[in-house]
Amino acid sequence: MTTKTTTATAPEKIAPGKTIGPKIKTALPGPNALRVLAGDEKYISPSYTRSYPLVAKSGRGIVVTDVDGNEFYDFSAGIAVTSTGHCHPEVVAAIQKQAAELIHMSGTDFYYESLITLAERLSKIAPMAGPHKFYYGNSGAEAIECALKLARYHTKRPNIIAFFGAFHGRTMGALSLTASKPQQRRRFSPLMPGVTHVPYPDLYRGRKDAIQDSDAFALNCARFIEEKLFKTTLPPEEVAAIFIEPVQGEGGYVVAPTIFMQELRRICDRHGILLVLDEVQSGVGRTGKWWAVEHTGVEPDMVCMAKGLASGMPLGITMTRSEIMDWVPGSHASTFGGNPVCIAAALATLDVIEKEHLLEHTSEVGAHMLKRMASWPAKLKLVGDVRGRGLMIGVDIVKDKATKEYGSAERDLIIERSFERGILFLGCGPSTIRLCPPLVVTKEEADVALDVLEECIQEVGK
Repeated sequence: MTTKTTTATAPEKIAPGKTIGPKIKTALPGPNALRVLAGDEKYISPSYTRSYPLVAKSGRGIVVTDVDGNEFYDFSAGIAVTSTGHCHPEVVAAIQKQAAELIHMSGTDFYYESLITLAERLSKIAPMAGPHKFYYGNSGAEAIECALKLARYHTKRPNIIAFFGAFHGRTMGALSLTASKPQQRRRFSPLMPGVTHVPYPDLYRGRKDAIQDSDAFALNCARFIEEKLFKTTLPPEEVAAIFIEPVQGEGGYVVAPTIFMQELRRICDRHGILLVLDEVQSGVGRTGKWWAVEHTGVEPDMVCMAKGLASGMPLGITMTRSEIMDWVPGSHASTFGGNPVCIAAALATLDVIEKEHLLEHTSEVGAHMLKRMASWPAKLKLVGDVRGRGLMIGVDIVKDKATKEYGSAERDLIIERSFERGILFLGCGPSTIRLCPPLVVTKEEADVALDVLEECIQEVGK
């Protein structure tokens, strides 16, 4: 993270002729932000990954206001969390109402109705045939931990397959599946045994020009499991589950091809292996459908969800086909999982997505953004690829288009320059800029952010 001071940038310079846009009033970081940064350095864990010195105070919609009164457009959505925007009035009202009635009772030892209400709602939009059962936790990592334990319990098998580039969390079980950055695993070994990583089809870095070669590359990634792994080092009858992100998040916003997902489903069916989807970042409408896997037509056995589910409140859920969740009392639990206030926020979030037609809106605005950026790889020196679904879009920054050499330092500088102009982006993968604004973002607001991003890419490219 940099703490250098920058001068204020007028909104008119960000978006000429527009009446909307960020409002940067002070140097960044401002005086109040500098005070907070000093306290953070003194008291807070240095393991946190900060990209720039934003000190948030409040948020409404896609706008975040810092402690010095500067207003930013949030195209990170708190890392794809505030799906209905910051402090959506209906979500806030639901939280306030529930907090005045019941804050905690622990659904693992007692009963309350909202556990059932949310499960019924999610069952209706599940990407696989029912009936379904649900486990409540507090985060995406906890949803993954549940799926790990349940897969081993149900199948009585010890081994798990995951993918290079995957991010499933930082708790020890989830971390054992994670394979996106070495720093996430450095000095934490030994991790959970029984995990094998295999290639994920990053088509930009692995394909040739012809589309049939792309399909072949994707198929080869899936068939490596059956034709190589199962014939050499890993007996298929000892594999409990394959964990897969239908769109890799931290790995670089890489979309899994439909043919790849279909082949994984075939392999799982043939060998009695569970297909577990990590939809923690890609789910709950982020790609224009409730679940990213719906773009492929593949039905999973389990789905792990969190992030955008409660639009800012901590809630993680593991959803399975009913017959899979066959463990007995005491096998797994969480004191705070399914907290009544968090469930109220989730129910309100689902209501807002449905009432405001945010699935359709997300598809429309995402298509608008992708169409506008389609020419970037040809006209912008540093852009190697633009990819994504809905409002989950990645811009790959490269040093050399011929070799596809990662432009990690350039990516970080582009993100820093964008912050100085009032737009909040984050990186992912080795050199990708992720665009994941709240689902309520308008085309006009998106154009403002893309104006800034294009300008910053051009500046850094010079």
